Amino acid sequence: MVTLGVRRWETIGDSVQGVNKQHNQDWYACEGSGGGDDPLVLAVADGHGSAVHARSGLGARFAVDRFVVRAAEFGRAARDCHERGRLARLMTYARDDFPRVLVHDWREAALGHWDRHRPVADEGAREPAPDEKLVLYGTTLIGAVLTPWLFVAWQIGDGDLAVVEHDGTLRRPLATGEEDLGDETESLCGSEAWRAVRTHWAPLFDEARTPRLVVLSTDGLSKSFASADGYREFVAGLDGRLLAEGSDGVRASLPQWLRQASRYSGDDTTLAAALRHVGLVAEDTPAMETERKTET
Repeated sequence: MVTLGVRRWETIGDSVQGVNKQHNQDWYACEGSGGGDDPLVLAVADGHGSAVHARSGLGARFAVDRFVVRAAEFGRAARDCHERGRLARLMTYARDDFPRVLVHDWREAALGHWDRHRPVADEGAREPAPDEKLVLYGTTLIGAVLTPWLFVAWQIGDGDLAVVEHDGTLRRPLATGEEDLGDETESLCGSEAWRAVRTHWAPLFDEARTPRLVVLSTDGLSKSFASADGYREFVAGLDGRLLAEGSDGVRASLPQWLRQASRYSGDDTTLAAALRHVGLVAEDTPAMETERKTET
């Protein structure tokens, strides 16, 4: 039987600014305990950062903040997903409706910010179209929600979701199999961005088979390795260190690891991860503290 209301996951997360970058355009969040009433939500976003996307750091923050709200709502709705017919309805919503809702929320946040912070324009200048405004805020996003019965993740654009299963198998369920060319990637600022959102759907019928580690990272990490094998070795090493040392030791070392990766990739580098508790803890365990990147 699944026990509700307990602290089920430990989280770690950090973000470092890329070499020679003026601002860190990434954003991340780790919130919740993973219980039935308090789903665990992880998210990382990577603002595109070029002059064309001059407000992409804000776009990344809007993406993470909106995802956290919507994913937590989704996770609470999944509390009774084991009931007859409910799981199929949730799956349809996750794959078809959730991306549309998320993109709509992000567009509203970005356009609302534009309306409040319009640049000074020459007299008689044409008002940019909504899609032109949204390009300024362009960003990727990876997000996941974990409940006692369900693990769902969504991704648009580059970056990586890595999952270490209960038996140590490492998977990248949202990898496309094709490397993005140069700096080209799908983006929330695309005209039909919801169509580009990829979904990972994984009901957890047996608690013992719940993944033991979930890692989300922006492409500043994977680009620091010469091949995908290097990234996989990093995640496997992270898994081993977490099992051997626990989250506190790894949390202290994580900024140094990300800075080293950033020196190789030259890009902002962000990681958010969750390690599952092997056993259940008492019902009165304090709620997991929220970890969130501070604005730079």
